[in-house]
Amino acid sequence: MTPTLTALLCLGLSLGPGTRGQAGTLPKPTLWAEPGSVIARGRPVTIWCEGPLGTQEFRLGKEGSSGPWDRQIPLGPRNKAKFSIPHMTEHRAGIYQCRYLSPAGWSEHSDPLELVVMIGTYSKPRLSALPSPVVTSAGNVTLQCGSWQGYGRFVLTKEGGHHLTWTLDSQQHPSGQVQALFPVGPVIPSHRWTFTCYGYYRSEPQVWSGPSDPLELLVSGVSRKPSLLTQQGPVLAPGETLTLQCHSDITYDRFALSKEGAQDLPQRPAQQPQAGLSQADFLLGPVSSSHGGQYRCYGGHSLSSEWSAPSDPLDILVSGQLPGTPSLSVQPGPTVSSGENVTLLCQSRVKMDTFLLCKEGTADPPLRLRAEYRAPWYQAEFSMRAVTPALGGTYRCYGSHSSSPYLLSRPSAPLDLVVSGPSGGPSPPPSGPRSPAGGPEDQPLSPTDPGPQSGLGRSLKILVGVSVPLLLLLLFLLLGHQCRGQCRKAGLSTAVTSPEATQGHQSPADEDPWGVTYAEVSHSR
Repeated sequence: MTPTLTALLCLGLSLGPGTRGQAGTLPKPTLWAEPGSVIARGRPVTIWCEGPLGTQEFRLGKEGSSGPWDRQIPLGPRNKAKFSIPHMTEHRAGIYQCRYLSPAGWSEHSDPLELVVMIGTYSKPRLSALPSPVVTSAGNVTLQCGSWQGYGRFVLTKEGGHHLTWTLDSQQHPSGQVQALFPVGPVIPSHRWTFTCYGYYRSEPQVWSGPSDPLELLVSGVSRKPSLLTQQGPVLAPGETLTLQCHSDITYDRFALSKEGAQDLPQRPAQQPQAGLSQADFLLGPVSSSHGGQYRCYGGHSLSSEWSAPSDPLDILVSGQLPGTPSLSVQPGPTVSSGENVTLLCQSRVKMDTFLLCKEGTADPPLRLRAEYRAPWYQAEFSMRAVTPALGGTYRCYGSHSSSPYLLSRPSAPLDLVVSGPSGGPSPPPSGPRSPAGGPEDQPLSPTDPGPQSGLGRSLKILVGVSVPLLLLLLFLLLGHQCRGQCRKAGLSTAVTSPEATQGHQSPADEDPWGVTYAEVSHSR
């Protein structure tokens, strides 16, 4: 080996005493990579080394390499040099250092630069926040980086102005995957908290997997909470379109939606339907079992990383996800009077842990009751005391399991409950013209009444026809008792005459027919 080649191989690693003494007086150079130190395989990367003005030469070396260091002449103002790698490979990955030559001699080494290659064939890990990516201001959270591929270590990076990196050994999870838990906090809303993680094998520390999906922490504050609602109702069938609307009377610039147990936090810019109001629509669907869960939303301002307090929770339930269809019945019957007690019974032969009762046309959350087993039925009784017409409507019931409370069975057949008004007749319809008084619509009929000429209609006519003569009979008996003596002296009959007879115009043809009725009834008595 020639003396020149030997000097190139050992440059910076075995310098003479005179050179080391001179290097101690020179500042270290600065070393960095563009567009970054973590590069996908096949992509270009540029390494820069910068020293003081008047630098004569730069050298770049890789740790563990037996080849000569790369040499570059300074560019521009003669204080930095560029080392280009047109295609990043596993061979190029490693730890680099640089140094420069000045009239005073060689400088010391720069701080090391770790150049990492990402391999697309390595599966990317999954990054999640425990217990949730929503963190209160100054709170703590644990970030979990895990994978089914047996990586020996995981790396967590934080995006932003200060690029921070943490590395932890992996641990075996009972589920079989490997993971690392990174404690983070206290989380303050002064800047964004966005993280990414990678995995690698211990034998190749500069060969990483692809990055996980980024995870942004949402820092909730104390500003007024928005409201979250849905127009479709809390129970949806598979395939339906679900839209959740977050709105507030505070003019927020953006809204975020969170689902319990989920890691993604979709955001939407706020719209202002009118002055002083803001809202955003989150379109979810078509609905599947994955949409079942509990949702909250937050409002935020574009100039702040702090979000509002969370909205009240909204439960979204998906039907048709469990086997079996319950049945729904009512006691004492589907038609009751206002003030009565009603019991709705939901039953199923298939095991259910909980039954839910829903009323159509309302956004109220369904009623829940734990199921009881009364062979051969699993059932729940929903009792309503002193019902009012407002409780009338169409009801359905569903079954669910405690392990998946947001996934329901198929709905029962609809049950129509009719509650009569306070006067005893059916409660009036909510709108529409009414028939004139005395018309057929004013005569309520039983659901089984065939018509006004038979059954209850005929009985009502007979009752009216008999009661009127009886009342008049009692009246004439009383009057006849008082004037019986006077009538005998005057030679009058027991028949009551008409008003015209009392004026001297009585004739047999003008006698009051009710007098005949009285005479016949009196005789029969």
